[in-house]
Parts: sequence; structure tokens; C-alpha cells
Amino acid sequence: MRIRPRRLRRTAAIRAMVRETRLSPSMLVYPIFVREGRGIVEDIAAMPGQKRYSPDTLSRVLEDAANAGVSNVLLFGLPEKKDERGSGAYAEDGVVQQALREGKKNFPQMLFISDVCMCEYTSHGHCGVLKGTGSAVDNDPTIELLARTAVSHARAGADIVAPSDMMDGRVGAIRTALDAAGLEDTAILSYAVKYASAFYGPFREAAGSAPAFGDRRGYQMDPNNAREALRELALDLEEGADMVMVKPGLPYLDVLKAVKEKSPVPVGSYCVSGEYSMIKAAAANGWLDEKRAVCEAAVCLVRAGADILITYHALELAGWIRDGKL
Repeated sequence: MRIRPRRLRRTAAIRAMVRETRLSPSMLVYPIFVREGRGIVEDIAAMPGQKRYSPDTLSRVLEDAANAGVSNVLLFGLPEKKDERGSGAYAEDGVVQQALREGKKNFPQMLFISDVCMCEYTSHGHCGVLKGTGSAVDNDPTIELLARTAVSHARAGADIVAPSDMMDGRVGAIRTALDAAGLEDTAILSYAVKYASAFYGPFREAAGSAPAFGDRRGYQMDPNNAREALRELALDLEEGADMVMVKPGLPYLDVLKAVKEKSPVPVGSYCVSGEYSMIKAAAANGWLDEKRAVCEAAVCLVRAGADILITYHALELAGWIRDGKL
């Protein structure tokens, strides 16, 4: 008897039937940048194809998402003014709060996730209140403001809040604050495993969130460490995270797999701005096929363990999934 695995690769129909990893548009999340102001639809130079919207123009991209079959979005805010404490993050009339109200009013069927962090809102670009004049973030005062921000977002319409700051104890503080505010049904998607990565560069341009000095290696994770990811996972689960995330995506497939094996809750992966922009740049130069590269990357992330895939290619991916390309 001759065993020939190639028999199951012979035609597209056979390959589709025996495919191990399958994707669905329902697992995709589309990140959107919302800028304070009116009538804004502006290109993001570092992320070709992506734009910033003001709350009053947000419906345009939400309609595009709905038409593509993507019903989950993640909102990032760019305030008009910034200060030392990032007060725009938790202001009742903040840009994300405005966007959530507008989005929920016009697209009640969509699932809205809000990024909960301070870096877009602080004048210094760090993820919380600073200690003295350095770049060290003061943990406990920061988590108080993060909890306040999460409550404000939930009241404005966020179905899920997603803390991305990497402060110690922030999931527990947010869960306590949400419950005390009568918002027990608001879920927490924790950036449980977030590395101090070089792949965030385009995002910092898009969100205006680059640190004015220093860097974030004092609170985001060291790329050299993998066991630390499981410790962060365990802490966030203990504090009440409903879902967890590994960020970035492709460079951390080993970490994603390890987290998936230990997590009793859904696991997300964020295919970040640098990954998106690299593919875009290579495709623009004719060095690779964008569709094939994006689809392969998505399949690899899901195969490694992602139940939720956050990607700037979400709208295109949803179409390729429907067309049977994945």
C-alpha cells in the first residue's frame, strides 16, 4: 500500500473539504481611528488605505464594514487637546464617547469595542500618569483613570472595553468600577500580552501617540520573554478578563499558541500596524501578492490559536472568506 498525502491536495474542491483551519467574518475586528472635529475623512500616510474619521463621518466606514460582513469594530480616539493626565480619555464628551453614541445610534447591530488607554490623550504620550519628570508611569493613579475611562466608554455604548496599557491590576480595577456603575454586562477584552514592539510605528503616527521622550519598555513586555506571557494571562484571568489578546501577531505565534493552550476564555490576536504596512509596501513594489500574503497571515494566526482576529485588512478578508479564498 502506498500512502500518498498529495491525493488530498489534487483539486481546489478536495483541498477545501479537508481544510483544517477555517475562518469566518464573525471573528474579524476592524480597528478605526476617530479624530475630534467635524467633516474629517483623512488618509493615514503610514497606513495606505486606512483613514481617520470624525464622529460625524464615522457612519461612512461603519456602513462599509457592514456591507463587507464585518460586525465588530475597535475604536481609537485622537483628541483635539492633550494634558498631563489624559483627561480626554474619560471626558463625557470625549471623541470616543461621541463616536460610540453616533455609532450605536446608526448601527445598533454592530459590536463596539473601545480601546482603553491614556497614550493618545496625554501630552507626553505615555500610557498613564508619570512619576516626576521621567518616563516611569505611576501605576495606581493610572488604573483609577483607566477604570474611569472604561465606565465612560461603556455608558456611551461600548459593548466591550479593551485596556491596552499594561498596568498591573487594571483589569480588576475596571471590573470593579463597571460593576459598581451597574454595567455588569460590559465585557473586558484585555491586552493581556502586549510586547514593547517595533511593529507599532505606523500606529503611533495614525493615533498621534508616540512618546515625547523615553519609551514604553518599562511597562510593555520584553520581546525576549515567553513565560512572562503566561504569568500576565493568569493575573488578568484572576482579575476577571472575559477575553484576552496577544499583540503583535505574526512575530509572536509561539506565544499565541502557548496562551491558547492555557486560556479558558477566548483569545484574540492583533495583526498590528507594522505588519499591515509591511505587506502594503511590499505589494506596492510588486514583491508579493497582497491577497495571498494577507490570507496566509490570517490563517497562521488562527491556526496558532486566535479565536478573534483584529486586523486592518478585515474588510478585504471578509470578502475573500466569502469568495472561498480562505
